[in-house]
Amino acid sequence: MTAQDARFMALALALGRRGMGQCAPNPAVGCVIVRAGRIVGRGATAAGGRPHAETLALAQAGAAALGATAYVTLEPCAHHGETPPCAEALIAAGVVRVVAPFDDTDPRVSGRGFAMLRAAGVAVTTGVLADEAAHDHAGFLIRNEVGRPFVTLKLAASFDGRIATASGHSQWITGPEARRAVHAMRARHDAVMVGAGTARADDPMLTVRGMGVTRQPVRVVVSRRLDLPLMSQLARSAREVPLWLCHGTEVDDAIAEAWRGLGARLFPCDVVAGQVDADAMLRALGAAGLTRVFCEGGGALAASLLAAGLVDELAGFTAGLVIGAEGLPGVGALGLARLDEATRFRLIETRALGGAVLHRWARA
Repeated sequence: MTAQDARFMALALALGRRGMGQCAPNPAVGCVIVRAGRIVGRGATAAGGRPHAETLALAQAGAAALGATAYVTLEPCAHHGETPPCAEALIAAGVVRVVAPFDDTDPRVSGRGFAMLRAAGVAVTTGVLADEAAHDHAGFLIRNEVGRPFVTLKLAASFDGRIATASGHSQWITGPEARRAVHAMRARHDAVMVGAGTARADDPMLTVRGMGVTRQPVRVVVSRRLDLPLMSQLARSAREVPLWLCHGTEVDDAIAEAWRGLGARLFPCDVVAGQVDADAMLRALGAAGLTRVFCEGGGALAASLLAAGLVDELAGFTAGLVIGAEGLPGVGALGLARLDEATRFRLIETRALGGAVLHRWARA
């Protein structure tokens, strides 16, 4: 890998991140086209998943793509869908080299794009910034490989790990800087998820505000009994912003029909130990097209996801106040007897945000 390859691939990855949360079930791909050391075209997967990054970058490059190198953050597609294959478009434009991190794991592609390019005489280089690309495409890759979306669990807590006082008062543990960062995180996910207790207690909208997004994330509420208020903000806005409800299989038909009438989409799931089965629920959401889910609690939902080994990243906001043992914990009981039974995460980021500290952890 040359320094130039790393530089342009890093730029392509940065472009691709702009599409996170906007293009599921398609991957958020970035593409940079370079000729004689000069960038002549760039693109990122558009909102809704099309046009693809390569299509937009080639359109910008025009005739300058002839003899150029294309840096793409995922193998160019090779199948005919709503648009022709990107590999075909690169060949037709006269690109002579394609640089990418790794094969696309989508079975419709899976090496076929690279094979098509090589058969046309285009040089292909892989392995460039593969670790960084794997992190960015984790949702797309996990959904392809195991059928569920990537899950980020967010907790905003006091220094002693409490998310509210004993009376349930929680607004606001963190300041405006941290809350703005949460909206930015929501924007980079396909869905925002909460449990029924959080939905009842906070009456949230769960939308992205102040970020200028063109596509709001799906709002997902996990409620075994579907015992959610029909006059809530979520209910009133279900036709404007998608609302998906994951519930147990034995709910009152009239309640289910009422929610459908409001515009919600329902996902009946098996119940295990008195809770919606977390693995089955995530697989259902993956089958529905979600690749990245941002879970904001509460404690029972967080515990069920952690206990099932389904949390891929932790995003913690720790504020400089102490609530005490009578406060509400951010995670419900996990039943651990030994530390080696707990899932380990590795620190990937830490920074100050006003009166709080953000720390992000990836599963080790």
